[in-house]
Amino acid sequence: MEFVRVRLTDAEVVPLLTDLHREYVLRYGGGDDVLEDSAADFAAPGGGFIVLRDGDETIAGGGIRRFDDDTCEAKRLWTSPAHRRQGHAVAVLGELEALGRELGYSRLRLETGYRQPEALAMYRSLGYTEIGNYGVYARATGFERMLGVTPAR
Repeated sequence: MEFVRVRLTDAEVVPLLTDLHREYVLRYGGGDDVLEDSAADFAAPGGGFIVLRDGDETIAGGGIRRFDDDTCEAKRLWTSPAHRRQGHAVAVLGELEALGRELGYSRLRLETGYRQPEALAMYRSLGYTEIGNYGVYARATGFERMLGVTPAR
């Protein structure tokens, strides 16, 4: 398996966004349309997108985009249902933290929904600080981490 930096519009991202959209519909009945993200938000110099590949298969991935001068926001974190509970999400998050540091950010922020207990537990277990709701989703929980601290493992 290897991490690959990609553009949001690259073919490797299609399974990720398609399944993430399906999962949001199942968990929330709709909501966030991941298929309409702006590719420019996840492009250099302020952002980036990575996928974890096993041969031709996209296993996991996610991206970061600029939130403010010091903060990037992780979005679209996803792991293929067939590959969950194997540490791939933690590895993706670690890669996104490294990318954030590389792009000059000192903080990474993210949010997750109330119907994603696995994600909530993971961010808490990794030492992310809960910051409450900061985005547009009324029942989301926000988290952040200073990028100078030990990265996710």
